[in-house]
This record gives sequence, structure tokens and C-alpha cells, in this order.
Amino acid sequence: MNATPVTTWYLEMRDPAWLRPARVPEPAPLILRAEHPLPMLNRFLYTAVGGHWYWRDRLNWSYARWLAWLDRPALQTWVLYVRGTPAGYVELEKQAGDDVEIAYFGLMREFFGQGLGGHLLSVGIERAWAMGARRVWVHTCTLDGPHALANYEARGMRRYHEETRIVHLPAQPEGPWPGWDRSDDV
Repeated sequence: MNATPVTTWYLEMRDPAWLRPARVPEPAPLILRAEHPLPMLNRFLYTAVGGHWYWRDRLNWSYARWLAWLDRPALQTWVLYVRGTPAGYVELEKQAGDDVEIAYFGLMREFFGQGLGGHLLSVGIERAWAMGARRVWVHTCTLDGPHALANYEARGMRRYHEETRIVHLPAQPEGPWPGWDRSDDV
């Protein structure tokens, strides 16, 4: 394990008028809410998107824990599809005080550079406001995708807190499946 400094930025949107939607890519991708709580789907999305970025918090969750997280009215998962293929997702959680957190957001690497991330984030923020949010917030860090912070700010979210801490990490991320190697991403 390597001791690594990690900077985390907290961003918020306090008014839906702050949203600066990204352009809709052509052809327009489909974004659907996963209305049936299905732990396999969310675990797949979590590892497929976050495996490259040290997303580790949920790797050891059991089926029951995933189901308990998902099977709540406060939680929504929106999945981005490109030509029928899942390409990314946004997970929204309504919290006490009517804040809505963008709990997880991202694209699979194969879909980077197509304008999909800005569009998915725009739709995710719109859905968060539709949940009755008084504030939409998110945190991102230096372990997330290289364009995450810029995307949040480009959509109109504003930083309100920053912190740096030391985290102990393996030499490389876990990857999207057991035995993954960086050479698999050719």
C-alpha cells in the first residue's frame, strides 16, 4: 500500500437556475431510471465505472447490503445507454433537509470523449431538482476521473469546501473485474 495525498472537493448547487446544461450528443443517448432495485446492476455499474479510479468502498458489500441501499424511495439510479449498451450512470440520494447528493457518477472509459459525461451530469442534476432538492451537492477527488471536477464546475456547481488527507492505496486500482491489468484497456 502506498501513502497517497488525496484532495477532495465539495461542490453544491443551491438554485436550479445555476445549471448550465451540456449540449446533447448526436445521436441523443438514452437515459433511463432503473426503477427496480437490482444489486447486480448497481454493482456492475460501480465496478465498471469506478474500477479504474480506486472506487473501493462498496467492493465488499453483500447482496443484502446493496439491496438495503437501493430499495429506498430516497435513492434513484439513472443509467446512460449508447446504442443499447450501458455507458455510465448517476446515483442520487435524497437526504435529510431535502439535500440531494450525487452519490456516484461516471462513464465507462470506452465512452470518454464523446460529450456524454456533461450530458449525463446535466440530466442527473435536473433529476435531483425534480426529487424536491433544496440543494444538490457532490464531492469528487484526485482519485476520480481527470475531468470530473471540471465537469461539475462547467455545469454550474460551486466549490464550498476542500480537504487533503493521506490515503493508503494499492499500486494500481482494483479494475473493473478480478485479475484486471492496465494492459486490458488497450
